[in-house]
Amino acid sequence: MSVDLEATYRDLHANPELSFQEHRTAGIVADQLRSFGYDVTTGIGTTGVLGLLRNGDGPTVLLRADMDALPVEEATGLPYASTARGTDHEGNDVAVMHACGHDVHVTCLLGAAEQLAGDRAEWTGTLAVVFQPAEEWGGGAGVMVDDGLYDRMPKPDVVLGQHVGPLPAGFAAVRAGVAFASADSMTIVLHGSGGHGSRPETTVDPVVMAASTIMRLQTVVSREIAAADGAVVTVGQVHSGTKNNIIPSEARLGLTVRTFDDAVRVRVLAAIERIVKAEAAASGAIIEPEVHYDDHYPRTVNDEAATARTAAALRRLLGDERVLDPGVVSGSEDVSVLATSAGAPLCYWLLGGADPELFADFHMTGRLPDNLPSNHSPKFAPVIEPTLTVGVSTLVTAAREWLGVR
Repeated sequence: MSVDLEATYRDLHANPELSFQEHRTAGIVADQLRSFGYDVTTGIGTTGVLGLLRNGDGPTVLLRADMDALPVEEATGLPYASTARGTDHEGNDVAVMHACGHDVHVTCLLGAAEQLAGDRAEWTGTLAVVFQPAEEWGGGAGVMVDDGLYDRMPKPDVVLGQHVGPLPAGFAAVRAGVAFASADSMTIVLHGSGGHGSRPETTVDPVVMAASTIMRLQTVVSREIAAADGAVVTVGQVHSGTKNNIIPSEARLGLTVRTFDDAVRVRVLAAIERIVKAEAAASGAIIEPEVHYDDHYPRTVNDEAATARTAAALRRLLGDERVLDPGVVSGSEDVSVLATSAGAPLCYWLLGGADPELFADFHMTGRLPDNLPSNHSPKFAPVIEPTLTVGVSTLVTAAREWLGVR
């Protein structure tokens, strides 16, 4: 069974699955890997798949792709656009879309797995291909590790992977050291005292309290974090009330916090808690607000030596001018858990997936087009080619750099 990259990608894109629900995707992956000659283990961390190809003595190289989609309604207008719906972890019926490109990741890793299996006469060692659930929600990398991933394979000598993004297709971008931010997801519950909308003086209005809190939180980065330090505080959800003439009893805020330094992270989280409590007190709230830490993703830190070695191989493949340094990225990932839990070096890079024609001025300005949809947008739509072909080649090239040579 040979991988038809375009057909596989279109199918995965049209049939996305939410975190820990990637049963169909995992089945496709497992069937393909078995046909290539891999030893396959399924169900690791609920829906994770491990393919092992043992090919004599030598290093163990782990290639990783994440499989889950997002609760986003697609607006690309593509003929293979998703119309799927699913049930999220809170029981809500939601539209589902591969708005972060994990369908690209799965397709490229399947293509690389096939090519490396076909070239096994040229290399030695053990290749582990890991198809991970729940990168978007639930920390699937850690769940796979906790479910005994490394009891089922040798500890890797290196962990490699890539993430498609709004760079021109045919390009890659990699940075040594801190590459992606840490992420903290928070839920804040503000308690007021409800009543009739016509008599606000008899209430403690949590909607006003939420509004004041949201505005004050904007000062954490602008007034408490040094210009040389990076941080992001975003309130992505606000929920309160059921009717126009009812003042509710509580309001809920959903936050995401991104930092690149552990000391800055501590300061930012402490400032958020301080502001939330102070605004509640200023509003006359009788019940203190609740601050819940929903999940935490560590920083993605690329090993200096491993990144230099892998980047050199990518430059030989693509050319020096097509391998960029993207700077630190405020997006977050859990791929580093696969490396740190095994004590292995990590190299994780960005794969270009945007139409190269949109970048006519890129070489002169270095700026991305202003209207280019990015990851998590309902209009995010990587071009199929050359994205898939290059994505397969970068994975194969990186793996071959680390595997033994016959």
